[in-house]
Amino acid sequence: MLRFAVIAVVFVVVAAFPSDPHRRSLPTYGDAPAEYQFSYEVKDDYSKNDYGHSEDRSGYNTRGQYQVVLPDGRVQTVEYTVSNDSGFMANVKAKGVVQPLYG
Repeated sequence: MLRFAVIAVVFVVVAAFPSDPHRRSLPTYGDAPAEYQFSYEVKDDYSKNDYGHSEDRSGYNTRGQYQVVLPDGRVQTVEYTVSNDSGFMANVKAKGVVQPLYG
């Protein structure tokens, strides 16, 4: 019986005093749909890097595009949209003439 009383007292003491007295509750944020726009481009003639990306999001609708230079010299452009729960819908195009890799 004494063992039970000691365990009960320890439990009450531990419950009464938090483990970290400086602990604060985390802030909460409202559930607002995202709104943003961004874009960037990189063009370096020496390394032949030429790529970029832009995106516009309004709530649950997103529209964007990105382009890269493929190893064969063509430029690939991907235009995409996401509307509510429709998923990622992409239109992929490659422009230019295939260049030999060596030569």
